[in-house]
Amino acid sequence: QVQLVESGGGLVQAGGSLRLSCAASGRTFSTYNIGWFRQAPGKEREFVAAISSSGGRTTYADSVKGRFTISRDNAKNTVYLRMNSLQPEDTAVYYCAAVRVYPVVLSTGYPYWGQGTQVTVSS
Repeated sequence: QVQLVESGGGLVQAGGSLRLSCAASGRTFSTYNIGWFRQAPGKEREFVAAISSSGGRTTYADSVKGRFTISRDNAKNTVYLRMNSLQPEDTAVYYCAAVRVYPVVLSTGYPYWGQGTQVTVSS
């Protein structure tokens, strides 16, 4: 089992950047693939990006390709989501999640979730 805690959200102007962190507890973190999802008010939770357990493979939603970068540091039990060129439509609660298989783009496929961190982009 793994516990996840997101941080790094906040308020930023359009065109700005943020880096989210997903810190995990547990000695088996490096065996989990990690996904980032987001959920805006009144909308379903949507896939943003995923990274394999070793960090060698990444997958992105079309809406964030070229703007967001997912990475991980297994020595620090942490996954990052660097978000550049943020737009108001990126406003959402961002969640990280863990799963044993890769890639998984459906939120229902992830058994372990963090509590989320709010990202608000003003125009």
